[in-house]
Amino acid sequence: MKKNIFSGSGTFPKGIHPPERKHFSADAPIEVIPTPKEVVIPLQQHIGAPSKPLVKPKQTVEYGDLIADNKDAPISAKIHSPIFGVVQKMAITTLPNGRHVQAIRIKAEGRQFTVDENYRELMGGRWSKSVVGYDPDEVTRAIHDAGIVGLGGAAFPTHVKIAPYKKKVDTLIVNGCECEPYLTADDRLMRDIPDTVISGALLSRFAMGIENIIIGIEENKPEAIAAIRKSAQGTNIQIAVLKTKYPQGSEKHLIKAVLNREVPLGCLPADAGVAVSNVTTMTAVARAVFRGMPLTHRVVCVTGGGIVQPKNLLVPIGISYGELIDFCGGLTQNAARILSGGPMMGFSFADLSMPLTKGTGGITVLTHDDLRKEAATTCVRCGRCVDVCPMNLIPARLAVAARHGNLALAEKYKIGGCMECGCCAYVCPAHIPLVQFIRVGKAQIIASKTKK
Repeated sequence: MKKNIFSGSGTFPKGIHPPERKHFSADAPIEVIPTPKEVVIPLQQHIGAPSKPLVKPKQTVEYGDLIADNKDAPISAKIHSPIFGVVQKMAITTLPNGRHVQAIRIKAEGRQFTVDENYRELMGGRWSKSVVGYDPDEVTRAIHDAGIVGLGGAAFPTHVKIAPYKKKVDTLIVNGCECEPYLTADDRLMRDIPDTVISGALLSRFAMGIENIIIGIEENKPEAIAAIRKSAQGTNIQIAVLKTKYPQGSEKHLIKAVLNREVPLGCLPADAGVAVSNVTTMTAVARAVFRGMPLTHRVVCVTGGGIVQPKNLLVPIGISYGELIDFCGGLTQNAARILSGGPMMGFSFADLSMPLTKGTGGITVLTHDDLRKEAATTCVRCGRCVDVCPMNLIPARLAVAARHGNLALAEKYKIGGCMECGCCAYVCPAHIPLVQFIRVGKAQIIASKTKK
């Protein structure tokens, strides 16, 4: 009988309960989108140093070829071509967060994999749950060579997270919460191909040299819980069913909910003896080790009342947002705002030619009805933002300091500890855009330190 290591209460203090609105896309099985005519691959789509191009214009590349790397940087990630094609002139592209970055353009040319071939290679078939014949360094090297980063949104290079903490970490928590409203990509992945999650988790644990794996899933995903439990039979992986609350999927709050361990402000999960990785990342690990395939595709949820036919799609990195929206039937007449991500932490944008990156898990299109609210007024000092802040900060004070350019005061109030989850803005009766002010303050602090 396996020892129960799920010692948490299944939840964490504070947080909020926004409407889930998962119904738009939860019942849409993962589809594979046809190969686009062109992809635009940003060189900076992960935490760390940007990759450097290894290809030149007019050069022919094949599916999976290494096209960018940065061997000089301790934290970076390799980038591979998701199609067969010809490299075009280097471009500058804008990401939804407003950053302008260099990008490699590849025009599709020659025979491409069909939808069925892509499904079979990326999702189909049997997935081993044995690590026999491998060694830990080999698994870590495969993850590094595949360019895998955290696919829950942070995009931190996975090989860096796994390699250094072999003696310090005792538990791997696999994050299947997907607490952001609307989004269902992780849910569908666990329901449609659960064996890839289990295989990737076993490989990651093996590479880290630890014993414990817990997969945390919110209770509003019963089909995913059942599928993962069935797939995990015969292993010592434990499933933690967690209460549905936002932001349950945050690393620090997930650790609190699952293991009742605290991660102090400014510290990392490893400081609490834990590594956290997303379920979609585990799928990429399984694909890299067992099939030798780099991270070229990912599952993306296209959802919301402003989408004609919401879907969960397996798409190549570098495809444009517009092509994904078109594949889902386009926008409804009532569509009002497009977000990269979900409504709590996503970035709104208008340029549909922007490319999808490794860290993009969803596109949410809100309607005019969703956006109807009163204009912002003066802070009434009600303290609601403090009551819900999962990081125990004072968001209103952070926003005021940032708004008036008082960077020293903003740092005193620990602005760097804000995870920008949006809980404060959600409950603010004055409708103050607290997160936007805090983001601006952070950017100003970074700019001021760069000048020095």
